[in-house]
Amino acid sequence: MRHNRAYGVAITVGLMAYGVVYLLIAWIALQLAWGQSSQEASQKGALEELASKPLGGVLLWVVAIGLFALVPWRGLQLMYGHLDLEHKVSAIGRAVVYLVVGISAVKIAIGSGGGSSTSQQQSLSGRVMQHGGGRVLIVVIGVAIIAIGARQIHKGITKKFTEDLVGGVAEVTILLGRIGYIAKGIAFGVVGVLFAWAAISYDPKKAGGLDTALRTIKDQPFGSILLTVLALGVAAFGLYCFSWARNAKK
Repeated sequence: MRHNRAYGVAITVGLMAYGVVYLLIAWIALQLAWGQSSQEASQKGALEELASKPLGGVLLWVVAIGLFALVPWRGLQLMYGHLDLEHKVSAIGRAVVYLVVGISAVKIAIGSGGGSSTSQQQSLSGRVMQHGGGRVLIVVIGVAIIAIGARQIHKGITKKFTEDLVGGVAEVTILLGRIGYIAKGIAFGVVGVLFAWAAISYDPKKAGGLDTALRTIKDQPFGSILLTVLALGVAAFGLYCFSWARNAKK
């Protein structure tokens, strides 16, 4: 199956779909930076933005199917890739992300997307904090997210992401990957800090995902400029995904 043409095409489509999601997140974040959009700057917000375009429903199904195809790809890597523990954890995490975003795309395509992901995360955080040890758990989640962000930045700085690539890769692809992974890492880091601070201050409203993190950056001194730079970095990751799709190690 790993050398099947249809399998290879599915992975290519899936990674391109993933790139489209991040390009849309970047576009929403850029508009948010300059007060031009109230759309949620998250993966869910990106999918809703896609749904609003001509043939949006069809495109959502393409994105969903492409992302679902990436899940068994990671599964096969776990079974046959001879990965060390770090790479196994990474493969599992990526598979979960592809699955969750794919499910969100399906929900939005059939009109059952529900409320904003930010309000859902804040509500869940509030319920967790009400239980014994809940605040400690939220802090642990925050620290884990910060660690993920640090790993993304490390991959960008050291070019470790090139392990996912095969064949000749252009320097511009490497540059996009470095910028993109560092930008993703910074965004994850802010999300993690917000989760930890929400638990420490016992304020669930401070907890949230990518949208909350980007809005927090927007509210800082020179926030519009900072958010613009980060949005361009996220866009770089989206563009990198298109090159990754052509050179993915299957």
